[in-house]
Amino acid sequence: IQFHFHLLSTLPEIQLLIFLAFLLMYLLSLCGNTAIALTVCTDRSLHTPMYVFLANLAVLEICYSSVIASLALVNLVKATISLAGCGTQMFFYIFLGGAGCVLLAFMAYDRYVAICHPLRYTLIMNWTVCVSIVAASLVLGFLVSLNMTILIFHLPFCGSNEIYHFFCDIPAVLRLACSNTHVHQAVLYICSVINVAIPFLLICISYAFIVVAILRISSGAGRQRAFSTCSSHLMVVALMYGCSSFIYLRPSSSYSPEQGRVVSVVYTFVTPVLNPLIYSMRNKELKDSLSRALGRKVLPQSK
Repeated sequence: IQFHFHLLSTLPEIQLLIFLAFLLMYLLSLCGNTAIALTVCTDRSLHTPMYVFLANLAVLEICYSSVIASLALVNLVKATISLAGCGTQMFFYIFLGGAGCVLLAFMAYDRYVAICHPLRYTLIMNWTVCVSIVAASLVLGFLVSLNMTILIFHLPFCGSNEIYHFFCDIPAVLRLACSNTHVHQAVLYICSVINVAIPFLLICISYAFIVVAILRISSGAGRQRAFSTCSSHLMVVALMYGCSSFIYLRPSSSYSPEQGRVVSVVYTFVTPVLNPLIYSMRNKELKDSLSRALGRKVLPQSK
């Protein structure tokens, strides 16, 4: 079986401009996330749980962009994909996206411990816990992705096999199935609750305690510093969970292919570009470390 992607534009000139814009965003996301991951790895002052989680999130974004965005670029040119290729793309999309959502929830818990229990922070967030958190994010994302992908690609597909999208997104592929998909829609909704709604609820609970703790800080400078450590995380959460909820936590009857494609552009290309910018601009320690690293590269010390 060969799937065909619906072109974003029938005009070759517009299609070329879209391809170049997507390519630029893809390259920017790779550069930004690679810079963050390498900076955290090489700067010993950043070897703390918060930055370790941030580096892992950057690595997930690199893998996500390499697997999803790069293949989406190929799809814009080739416009066809095999059944196995579509299943592989969907698996990694769910796996990496789900792991990222879960990791963001754990990052909120890390901020909760740092602000609400600062004296016990190093005891609670030790390296064993950090490794376990990263592993748990990957395992949960892998299990949800494997089961969801197998369930969907056991469906019979017929008709034109034209995917009204630029990559193998779940709702767009489900629309091509010949049989009843009510069970699959229900499973998709349950998986979305596990990967999106529950982590988002945990983030809200963590930040409710964080806000209360910040309001109790008597010093204005202290409150500002505490809030600044959370603001970048909140902005990334709003981007990622906002897009995911719009696509996967709404009734299938209200799904619009056009809206789905527009929102997918945001979380496939725009968000991976914005995330490193948000973290580097809103976090002084990371920004200073990046500046030092770039300074050494641009102006190497003379011997």
